[in-house]
Amino acid sequence: MGLRYTLIAVLLGLTACAPGAADSAATAGQESVENHRESGLRIISLTVETKTKAQSFRVELAGSRLEQAKGLMYRTSLGPDEGMLFPMDPPRKAAFWMRNTVISLDIIYIGTDRRILNIAANTIPYDETPLPSDGDASAVLELAGGRAAELGIAPGDKVDW
Repeated sequence: MGLRYTLIAVLLGLTACAPGAADSAATAGQESVENHRESGLRIISLTVETKTKAQSFRVELAGSRLEQAKGLMYRTSLGPDEGMLFPMDPPRKAAFWMRNTVISLDIIYIGTDRRILNIAANTIPYDETPLPSDGDASAVLELAGGRAAELGIAPGDKVDW
């Protein structure tokens, strides 16, 4: 009789280790996390409230120093509703450049009140001229070059993520 219970315990253990069993148990009731296919960074939702409407984006979250140092370098495309967010903790004056960045970007500096301080629009690929914030930034948002003007995104607009 002891052998029967041992076999049942082993079979139950193997069932629990089956592919997907642990995943479904671990993620039951939790939101799934999506990562970008190219960078591997987590994707989050971000909204910019302009004077006329809310604009929604799905942005890569560059949280670590290494992720922020790489940013969008070497990328050859960025979708119209995609971008990258660089949180700054603690908030500080920031300056970005375009070293090894193939595509033009709009670099949007976000203040501590989550309002846009200033925008370095249509940046020049590979240019190493520092593009500074107009104050302490709590985050920086990068979008495809020209997208901010296209959507009417301007200083003073509210950004939420």
